[in-house]
Amino acid sequence: MVSLISLWLPILLSAVAVFVVSSIIHMLLPYHRSDFKKIPSEEGVMDALRSFNIPAGDYVFPHAGSNQEMGSPEFKEKCAQGPTAFITVLPPGQTNMATSLILWFLFSVVVGVFTAYLAGLTLAPGTEYIVVSRVTGTAAFMGYGLALLQGSIWYKRSWGSTLKSVFDALLYGLFTGGMFGWLWPAA
Repeated sequence: MVSLISLWLPILLSAVAVFVVSSIIHMLLPYHRSDFKKIPSEEGVMDALRSFNIPAGDYVFPHAGSNQEMGSPEFKEKCAQGPTAFITVLPPGQTNMATSLILWFLFSVVVGVFTAYLAGLTLAPGTEYIVVSRVTGTAAFMGYGLALLQGSIWYKRSWGSTLKSVFDALLYGLFTGGMFGWLWPAA
């Protein structure tokens, strides 16, 4: 067993590596640029929604307040007429990228902590690089990627966008596994 405290360096360095890799992916590589489409008549849709002064939050429409209401002919008709949507409304103004980047880094540290916890329980000091890398890379991949599938399953997010993000998670797992394998304590 390896203590969590003794793994602080691979936790931090894997978070830094993931932060750098994700920055390269999203700033330099073009494959995420098609994740979101421009809505037709953007100005008209924005003007119409602005008039309702919708508070920031997650919404669905049409909305059923209960399973009984979901089965009603009226609700089914609303769905048939469309549009149906899941939307997230942000507060007005520019999104604060610094806050998002800090939260992303902290999330990467959290994934690193859970990865270290699992590896520390299951691997001994002196375990071979490849074994440490496989275990920690798999754990990190699960932390970064598998929950993304729910977005496509339940909220109909594009499978293409989701699978691109799962691929990113695979890269994050590989880099995390590499850091842990490299810095794993000797026997």
